Order: sequence, then C-alpha cells, then structure tokens
Amino acid sequence: MIIIPAIDIFRGQAVRLFQGDYSDMTIYDTDPVNTAMIFRSEGAEWIHIVDLEGAKAGGPVNIDTVMRIRESCGIKCEIGGGVRDMSSIGRYIESGVDRVILGTSATKEGFAREAVKNFGDKIAVGVDIRGGRVAVKGWLEDSGIDAMTFSRRMQDDGVATLIITDISRDGAMKGINTELYSELSRTLSVNIIASGGVSTLDDVKTLAGLGLYGAIIGKAYYTGAVKISEAIGAVKE
Repeated sequence: MIIIPAIDIFRGQAVRLFQGDYSDMTIYDTDPVNTAMIFRSEGAEWIHIVDLEGAKAGGPVNIDTVMRIRESCGIKCEIGGGVRDMSSIGRYIESGVDRVILGTSATKEGFAREAVKNFGDKIAVGVDIRGGRVAVKGWLEDSGIDAMTFSRRMQDDGVATLIITDISRDGAMKGINTELYSELSRTLSVNIIASGGVSTLDDVKTLAGLGLYGAIIGKAYYTGAVKISEAIGAVKE
C-alpha cells in the first residue's frame, strides 16, 4: 500500500479543514512547497493535492501553486478540486500532473467514462461520503446518489482508482471507518485509496491489511500524530 500525504490549498497556502467546513480552517504553511519538500525527504512517492477554492468555484483556482509544487518536489502528484470539464483535466495533465481526481463532474452521466477514454488511468474519482450518499461541490451539497451504487458505476465506466472519503471522519482524528473500507475492498476490483480518519499507525496497518491500494494522510501528519516516514515503514513490515 502506498502512503500519500495531503496538501489542501487555499489562497496559495497549505491548510486543513475540519470535515470540509471552510469556516473551520487551520493554516499550516504559507508556502506549500516547503511541505511538499518535507514529504519527499520522508520518502513519499505521491502527494495528494486539493484546490479548496477550485472545489467551491467549479474550476481550477490554484493551478500555479500546484504546478510549483510538482516542479519543485519532483514526486508524483494527484490533484482534485473543481475539475469539472475536459479542458481542466487536459491542462493539468499537460502541465505534468500524474493523476487528476474528478468529484462533482463524475456524477454527471458519462463524464467519467469519457475522461477515461481520453486520459486512461490518469483519471481517478473521489467518492466523498456523508450519510451513505455522495457529497458534491466541495462537500457542500448532497447529490442524493448512493455511494456504493456510484462506486460500482465508476468501476463499470473504467475508472482505475477511487479515492474514498468518509467525511464524518475527515480531520476528526477518530480513526478510520474499517467497515466501509472492508466492504469496498470485498465488492470492488479497482484501486481504492482511503481518505479521512487516518489517525495512528495502527490505522495505516489496518488499511494495508485490507489490501487497499493507498492511504491518504492529512491532519494526522500536521498534528504530529503520524510521521510519513513511519507510515511508509509500517506498510513495508
């Protein structure tokens, strides 16, 4: 299992939200490149980046910052937040981003399928779950779509990687939703990346034991609860 540290960007800064609440924001670094370089020094091979303003605006806002991170740190990057048309996907991929994450746009019938047709395994879909349904538009709205049904639909559309977030656990430091990830692992044959709730090395080991493809570590790193190097070491044991 790969360990993917996260950088959420708002106004060019590295921040964290509590359960997607833009009014509950903590700034961790005024220059996200510094954070990315730390991740690289600790052995990370991927960085998960979210353009929080893009998620609200419906289009890339912090693309210059994302490109600066990619060019400076030299490790693979995946980006999500406001990617809602093919031109935005193409712009990121042409700029060197390794994987683009669709969220709200993937709930539009046929969009993910078309994106996969155009860009292959560089497309991932974020399944952000609140109350068993998919949340959209920066987690601000309930799509009314059942999360498991949606995940199976994305698999059928050829999406290779799903990033599953339990919003109720995001930033709460309450541990992972083991039941959710276990069910997804049993049901789906795609790459599953767990996001939200990773709080301890035991959480990391549990996810690895479920056979997941990856785990995103956000707040647990920023609070000092989990070191990226230790998480990487834990999944290699």
